[in-house]
Amino acid sequence: MSAQLDAVPMFRPMREEDLDHVMLTESRAYNSPWTRGIFRDCLRASYSCWVMEVEGGIRGHGVLSVAVGETHILNVCIDPELQGQGYGRQLLLHLLELSTDYGARMALLEVRPSNQAAVRLYESVGFSEVGRRKDYYPGGPNGGPGREDALVMALGLGEPDAEQPGLGPELD
Repeated sequence: MSAQLDAVPMFRPMREEDLDHVMLTESRAYNSPWTRGIFRDCLRASYSCWVMEVEGGIRGHGVLSVAVGETHILNVCIDPELQGQGYGRQLLLHLLELSTDYGARMALLEVRPSNQAAVRLYESVGFSEVGRRKDYYPGGPNGGPGREDALVMALGLGEPDAEQPGLGPELD
């Protein structure tokens, strides 16, 4: 099932002055959000940091790091009010397209197993589980006590595979 976008998202590089808006979205979307310092460090380290604007406001963001032919998708976040409408897919496809532009042949990411919406999104564009990181995330499933493992997922970024929905002409 493909959700319909209410408005066309626009993507642009994240700037330090965007961090108030980024932090608002991050804190609304996650029980254990990244800190302002983490985002600032990513910007200063020249990671590829992007914001997604919808109807003139920052409503999502993503961060990736590319080295030696691999991209690590470090953060994908959509304002909870827009989740389930296709914006996460658009942001993810944008990050994957950038990754291929940067010469990456493999994309990797970690996701909470309890975040089933994200797992389904990643699987729908061809990511598959390649491992687990024990006790990777603070806070148990759904914000409970303890820690939660991370699913490690990977996607080859070679020639688009006709069997992988969402990886067609956007990545050509």
